[in-house]
Amino acid sequence: MRRFQVFVLIVLCVLLASLAAPAQKRKYGAAKTPKIVVEPIDTDALKTLITQQRQRPLLVNFWATFCDPCRDEFPDLVKIDKDFRPQSLEFVTVSLDDIGDIKTSVPEFLGSMKATMPAYLLNASDPEPAINLVDPRWRGDLPATFLYNEKGEVVYKHIGRVNPAELRSEIEKLVKKGDGQ
Repeated sequence: MRRFQVFVLIVLCVLLASLAAPAQKRKYGAAKTPKIVVEPIDTDALKTLITQQRQRPLLVNFWATFCDPCRDEFPDLVKIDKDFRPQSLEFVTVSLDDIGDIKTSVPEFLGSMKATMPAYLLNASDPEPAINLVDPRWRGDLPATFLYNEKGEVVYKHIGRVNPAELRSEIEKLVKKGDGQ
């Protein structure tokens, strides 16, 4: 009889806990993450994006959700975006994930990173022309980071996980040059 009472007490506690959790979510609201929109970009649009003249330098990071070094470096890139984009830098990411991931794993990952930079997903049946467009010596290894000046010329590139201090230094040099300093 004692075991039965303990069992009933445990079941009641579990039921009460399961009812309390949804009530707390209703009362305080679930943590909301901003809706991340990832736009498809084809090779021609990518060419226009990286080669056009602009008023500010452009940082482009190529990555994928299946790439561990890409995922590892992303928090650093989000900080760099937060520090430089408001006043002196355009920054976009281009995912090389499968186009089917444009509404699932890619925006979910970006949301978890609290990324706010414009995000694209390469929509090309063969990524090779896009890779050659960016840099004929780049074989598509990820991550890959390219910094373009206002004229659309590559002034810095790094294949593999980027060193945040090195990237910041390159951005600062370019931004100061653009300010006439």
